[in-house]
Amino acid sequence: MGFLFALLFAGCFFFTAPFVGCSRSLLQTPQPTTALDVAEALVKTKNVISFDPTKKPAFTPLDQSLSASSPSSSPSSISLQIHPRVSIHKSSHLDYKALTLSRLQRDSARVSSLVTRLNLAVNGISRSALKPLDTGLEFGAEDLEGPIVSGSSQGSGEYFSRVGIGKPPSQIYMVLDTGSDVNWVQCAPCADCYQQSDPIFEPSLSSSYSPLKCDTQQCKYLDDSECRNDRTCVYEVSYGDGSYTVGDFVTETITLGSDSVNNVAIGCGHNNEGLFVGAGGLLGLGGGPLSFTSQLNASSFSYCLVDRDSDSASTLEFDSSFPPNTITAPLIRNHQLDTFYYIGLTGISVGGELLPIPESAFQMDESGNGGIIVDSGTAVTRLQSDTYNVLRDAFAKGTKNLPSADSVALFDTCYNLSTKSSVDVPTLSLHFPEGKVLPLPAKNYMIPVDSVGTFCFAFAPTSSSLSIIGNVQQQGTRVGFDLGNSRVGFVPNKC
Repeated sequence: MGFLFALLFAGCFFFTAPFVGCSRSLLQTPQPTTALDVAEALVKTKNVISFDPTKKPAFTPLDQSLSASSPSSSPSSISLQIHPRVSIHKSSHLDYKALTLSRLQRDSARVSSLVTRLNLAVNGISRSALKPLDTGLEFGAEDLEGPIVSGSSQGSGEYFSRVGIGKPPSQIYMVLDTGSDVNWVQCAPCADCYQQSDPIFEPSLSSSYSPLKCDTQQCKYLDDSECRNDRTCVYEVSYGDGSYTVGDFVTETITLGSDSVNNVAIGCGHNNEGLFVGAGGLLGLGGGPLSFTSQLNASSFSYCLVDRDSDSASTLEFDSSFPPNTITAPLIRNHQLDTFYYIGLTGISVGGELLPIPESAFQMDESGNGGIIVDSGTAVTRLQSDTYNVLRDAFAKGTKNLPSADSVALFDTCYNLSTKSSVDVPTLSLHFPEGKVLPLPAKNYMIPVDSVGTFCFAFAPTSSSLSIIGNVQQQGTRVGFDLGNSRVGFVPNKC
């Protein structure tokens, strides 16, 4: 299954009793430094601004039918392509720094909203009990659900998949989001719809379109819903960046590649606004009962995210098993909020040296606070401020030979590499239980912020107790979620 890492951690003293007695000589550590190809990264920054996508991926016609309502309907394997936003939509920014600042601004909005969503759940506050946004719509949209970040024409590193909606299937690009559960698509007639690449979905042309009644379980699962004419279910989802979608909650057929899934609960949005431009909707991959993953009854799923400045594609796969020697970690669930995928992280090392960070910095407490999640929609990894400071200081110590540069937005550790074609930087590795170690490629934590040679350390602090592993750090690695066995798996270089 390609090149795999299965490294062991050479610091037995860090772990609790079962690991104290292990032999240090039997363990391995990652190389202390990793090469960063500066020249290649800068070429990509220039290409992404000038790139003008003219072709869309081929789509295979439907030839297999499944049902979301029956556990036995789960297929042996379903796969579809994932495209970074830049391969679908031309950036409207004039330079790469403007693109970077736009991405970071929207990333901050997403993180803020994920944190707010968790805080509401932990404190037992129902979002439907809060005052809705004054949107002027027939059905108001509350302001506190985790956002779809940066779907604007400016681009922000979203990842899209080509999905068929209805029978016959209408092909639409949809955002993939492990931090959301509710699937939705823009629908005609539009009271207020934003610009998307494909024609708006027309429910009247689909033979499988079926409105859900208010007393159905799917409608009851919604965080915020209303009844129209005391019968049909209306959903409302709004996001912390001001975006929202409101419409009918229905069941439809969703087609992925050559496979179709019947009776999927999905929002048919007639009032949609905000930063979704380009994508026609969202495919929720979270852990809640309304997510596409849950409705498919998938026992596992995995994705690989290519470089967000690339025009290549990767895949999202359902019900595919972990290959041998996958680097695995515990998948942990929050009893207060089932959407997020928490991971059992034990430590971080820089340059082969484990940092003095207590395991409690990555652990969730009994109330549901704290912990660290893996999220496809957040770009930059966020760590608790104290943890981040230790990491940042260790990395800065190992890069004292590199010329420094001014901070950029949320990045406080930056370098001027304009005269370099390649540099060696300290290897940064994530550590998991049982001695599992995931070394990150240098390009996943030293990223360009302009086209003239400014690179920044791509981690950021958060005042929240929630930490997040973002998609910049996940790029180039197949990330898998074994839902049945509660494991997260990582396979480097498997896009």
